[in-house]
Amino acid sequence: MKNLILYALAIVPLFMSGATSFDTEISNENTNTIKYRTLEVNGVNIAYREAGNPENQTIVLLHGFPTSSHQYRKVLNELSDEFHLIAPDYPAFGNSDFPDTDEFEYTFDNLAAIIDAFLEKKNITSYALMIQDYGAPIGFRIATAHPERITAIINQNGNAYEEGLGAAWKETKSMWANRNKQTEEALLHAFSLDGLKWQYTHGTRDPENVNPDTWNLDYLKMSRPNAHAVNLDLFYDYRNNVKLYPKWQQYLRDNQPPLLIVWGKNDAFFPESGAIAFKKDVKNIDYNIYDTGHFALEEDADKIIPKMRSFLREIKK
Repeated sequence: MKNLILYALAIVPLFMSGATSFDTEISNENTNTIKYRTLEVNGVNIAYREAGNPENQTIVLLHGFPTSSHQYRKVLNELSDEFHLIAPDYPAFGNSDFPDTDEFEYTFDNLAAIIDAFLEKKNITSYALMIQDYGAPIGFRIATAHPERITAIINQNGNAYEEGLGAAWKETKSMWANRNKQTEEALLHAFSLDGLKWQYTHGTRDPENVNPDTWNLDYLKMSRPNAHAVNLDLFYDYRNNVKLYPKWQQYLRDNQPPLLIVWGKNDAFFPESGAIAFKKDVKNIDYNIYDTGHFALEEDADKIIPKMRSFLREIKK
């Protein structure tokens, strides 16, 4: 009780004198806190995480399969002191709405259109993109539509070249060639608990470095009714991303966005050959390869996040 009284006596003069230091600390704390929000976009409630001061440089974080904005929890925690970060969940992913297929066609064109409209509604018109896995085809669609808005690209295993499609695409390519019950069933292991765990742990130096909450959360979402069917539709539609690779490569050549590569080299889906390919079209790349797998942030966030900070500071100069 004595300590509590002394504390009260210490802070009361601050308020009585009109001092602003205490208010500033509270303001900064609130700004850096991650907010979990939703925004209705074209009839779909999009869940998103937002942190940092909106007056600072903005980073839009686009997640991969089978995860959500949860993928970027470490980035939001670490960089919100200096940057404004916003990480949306696509329709049917994370905490966003899961509209029926008779109301929403699950294609990458439509996912990108929703996220583009989301950014418009948030009035976010100048931003760096962080892309990974599905975030690449969504992000490059947005970048080619609005090249003037993109201040930089941070690429963590986000592919845009045919040479970047690894061995793990064999069964998906079979479905591209002939979609039928047999080729679909060959892909169902990707939605199993073991299959999801493999996506996080394959290629890592030590699987015990990866938080099992990641694949368990994804398994929960993938166990919802129609989740397998929707994601098979997206697997099949991914072939149309490959057709757009030349357009995205032209965007890179024409616009030369500052590019940070932070790539897990042991990714069975997008091996290091996919990272190397960017050197053909972008002149100046901050190129960093890590001895880990598909979700490099899970094992190497302590290296990647400081690299992101220094890269973004440099392009701001």
